[in-house]
Amino acid sequence: NLQQCLALGHGARRLHVSAAYRAKAKVSMSRFEPTSFVNYERLQSNIDIVRKRLNRPLTLSEKIVYGHLDDPHNQEIDRGRTYLRLRPDRVAMQDATAQMAMLQFISSGLPKVAVPSTIHCDHLIEAQTGGVQDLARAKEVNQEVYKFLSSAGAKYGVGFWKPGSGIIHQIILENYAYPGVMLIGTDSHTPNGGGLGSICIGVGGADAVDVMAGIAWELKCPKVIGVKLTGTLSGWTSPKDVILKVAGILTVKGGTGAIVEYHGPGVDSISCTGMATICNMGAEIGATTSVFPYNHRMRTYLEKTGRGQIAALADEYSDSLVPDEGCEYDELIELNLDQLKPHINGPFTPDLAHPVSEVGAIAEKNGWPLEVKVGLIGSCTNSSYEDMGRAASVAKQALDKGLTCKAQFTVTPGSEQIRATIERDGYSKILGDVGGVVLANACGPCIGQWDRQDVKKGEKNTIVTSFNRNFTARNDANPATHAFVTSPEIVTALAIAGTLNFNPETDYLTAANGEKFKLDPPNGDELPAKDFDPGQDTYQHPPPDGSSVKVDVSPTSNRLQLLEPFGKWCGGDLEDMKVLIKVKGKCTTDHISAAGPWLKFRGHLDNISNNMLIGAVNSENDAINKIKNYLTGEYGQVPDVARHYKANSVSWVVVGDDNYGEGSSREHAALEPRHLGGKAIIVKSFARIHETNLKKQGVLPLTFSNPSDYDKIRPDDTISIRGLKTFAPGKPLTALVKHSDGSEEALELNHTFNETQIEWFQAGSALNRMKELQ
Repeated sequence: NLQQCLALGHGARRLHVSAAYRAKAKVSMSRFEPTSFVNYERLQSNIDIVRKRLNRPLTLSEKIVYGHLDDPHNQEIDRGRTYLRLRPDRVAMQDATAQMAMLQFISSGLPKVAVPSTIHCDHLIEAQTGGVQDLARAKEVNQEVYKFLSSAGAKYGVGFWKPGSGIIHQIILENYAYPGVMLIGTDSHTPNGGGLGSICIGVGGADAVDVMAGIAWELKCPKVIGVKLTGTLSGWTSPKDVILKVAGILTVKGGTGAIVEYHGPGVDSISCTGMATICNMGAEIGATTSVFPYNHRMRTYLEKTGRGQIAALADEYSDSLVPDEGCEYDELIELNLDQLKPHINGPFTPDLAHPVSEVGAIAEKNGWPLEVKVGLIGSCTNSSYEDMGRAASVAKQALDKGLTCKAQFTVTPGSEQIRATIERDGYSKILGDVGGVVLANACGPCIGQWDRQDVKKGEKNTIVTSFNRNFTARNDANPATHAFVTSPEIVTALAIAGTLNFNPETDYLTAANGEKFKLDPPNGDELPAKDFDPGQDTYQHPPPDGSSVKVDVSPTSNRLQLLEPFGKWCGGDLEDMKVLIKVKGKCTTDHISAAGPWLKFRGHLDNISNNMLIGAVNSENDAINKIKNYLTGEYGQVPDVARHYKANSVSWVVVGDDNYGEGSSREHAALEPRHLGGKAIIVKSFARIHETNLKKQGVLPLTFSNPSDYDKIRPDDTISIRGLKTFAPGKPLTALVKHSDGSEEALELNHTFNETQIEWFQAGSALNRMKELQ
């Protein structure tokens, strides 16, 4: 069955998890079975076909992507232009997005997933007091959702990682990623797996449903940005500093439509989990994904996580897992790691890069609070054994001098395996003794699951994290919190010092006895000398036959709601639509569909829609969640006005700025506008995942042919979209804009729809189209 699932060709070879690792582990090894099928021969065959067709050297990302083509003989390939039809090897879903993905899969009517798939419970655990208590409370509060996901997984053949198992991306790295695999995940930080030589891409739930249904998955052929690394990481400089620096160079949209491919002699100075950190935060530059070439660091990590035979095969096929000599990149960045200094990025955006040595002065100049209120380490970006070891080495120096953290300090292990291992090896005790609170193996404060009590909402303050994202109000729902992202060791040093105005490379601390001392550079083992302690068994493998398993969704539930199909296209142009809101400035998926306390409604479309665009800034009045209802003349909250328009059969559009939909992969940011009557989103430019999510749900994502036309739209305009009867790839549409003074103007709108995606729009959604074709 798994051979069929993976569409394996002749000569597929089955691998087995090492007997030694099985003997040591206290967990079910069935979780390894999906990756025990590795078909490098098929990958190599596809690469050879494409290389011969293109007659040029290939980048690594091209090898893996084109190696998964549905039809390598005939697929049109043009980086940045054509759409590829691909066959990913597997799917992974975190619990917040898995709810809607599984509800959509149930709606498809299919009996079982066609590729190995897993659900990971990591998003619904709120950080309050500590790991044990928080996990127990989450299991109670989210019982209905966990039961739904567990039973749906069992029925449809999806593995289920229980709450407490860890963060999806760390679990994937430990179990499912391997060099050359293609994995899609319903979370924007899925690219974490690129640290193990994988092409791992964040998508919305509807894309996951396509792959789980056995349908070829579409992706616009990515451009490739090369980052050549020379020199060696040393001292206080960490892998995190590589991506912090790259984010400063490329900005939050510089990687859009591209895979970032790291290469060069400097790669070998970075650990496998360090490479994962770099790939993880590549989501913050809009990259489709990021990847590193296979090397000895990856081999060692595979061996340490019980997958030595996969490492042996990767060695055999290593030519397929590194770029061809002479391959060309669409853009090339060069970084000398010998010269790279520790960085800290923020506040409010992850591409505002500063050397740690300068951030204190910059903060003073800009009026940012210097006092660090909380330091937070962990998250899917930085929660490896090496990360925790380096942070502990800094903490131990402070303890030896009689110091503890001046700031509050929290520690989030990335997985149950990391938690158990750092506890066994003493890191947890050191981090606790210096003032740290060890939280649950979950996302926690990184995604806003943080019941923060030390400051009031609206109180200006600074926090420093080893997370990946620092949008306004993301971590604690306080828009006045200035969040900075950096490495775990710098977070630890700043939490001890209690101020942004501290450079551990040059500045001194005062010991308990009054003497001055300087912190030595951090150190930490890449991997545990005693091997990993797998910890508690947290994995549920689906039964061979789940057809008798019952999946219940109560019609009175406020957490879960079965989906009703969206209506089909009307067959004509979209006439006289209201401008619901003209958004000013940055509008991420956090602004469109906030997380934090709203996560509990991710399985209930009508309830979650009450947060639609409540974080976006209205250009009319610079207010948040305050727009004019042009049917009543009164001001109201965005979702309320949208519901009023829908109840009165008035369609509407949203107008937005650059890189609209940046950030998370959450498809709720597309589902909610569709549910509340939105027909089109018209902006200067889109982030990749959000644009695709809108198409999947039957909403028109359109861009101004002339970006300055954004300024021509007024809040009280009505807009008609013309040209839909002859809607075709590459053919612009027209917005007829009627102003309240009676004047009109026609604006050209571009789109990136291909023929298949136009069929989604006409059917009302991709899921509707899938049903039509069954």
